[in-house]
Amino acid sequence: SSTMSFSEAEVQSARSAWEKMYADAEEHGTAVLVRMFTEHPDTKSYFTHFKGMDSAEEMKQSDQIRGHGKRVFTAINDMVQHLDNSEAFCGIVTPLGKKHATQLKIDPKNFRIICDIILQVMEEKFGGDCKASFEKVTNEICTHLNNVYKEEGW
Repeated sequence: SSTMSFSEAEVQSARSAWEKMYADAEEHGTAVLVRMFTEHPDTKSYFTHFKGMDSAEEMKQSDQIRGHGKRVFTAINDMVQHLDNSEAFCGIVTPLGKKHATQLKIDPKNFRIICDIILQVMEEKFGGDCKASFEKVTNEICTHLNNVYKEEGW
């Protein structure tokens, strides 16, 4: 598996950028999912309980969407804590990738979509520097997830 190469400075700036997002994990996580479902409606097909929801307002109120947004953010938060430890990072990403590949059968292109939306929201809320500090992390997450998918035969 690829080893990550984050400098100490990159780790620090990525963590401080992410802290701003994670400080309101449920709100920001919900905003990210609602945007993904609105701009990429096909992504909703994986979530049977979101299918009937068409309005962003309705989605924002959904406990299931809020809960899933928070879960996504918690998983990313765990990864961010281990940017300086490739093995621990993979220990989080690998089972997550396996589950999404084998049980949930989520198309891996959706990871890039959600990561790009996270970066957009970061930029809108906290500016371009914040986004720039986190871009490498999202690339790393997507690369690792794609590798797991390849191992699972996608």
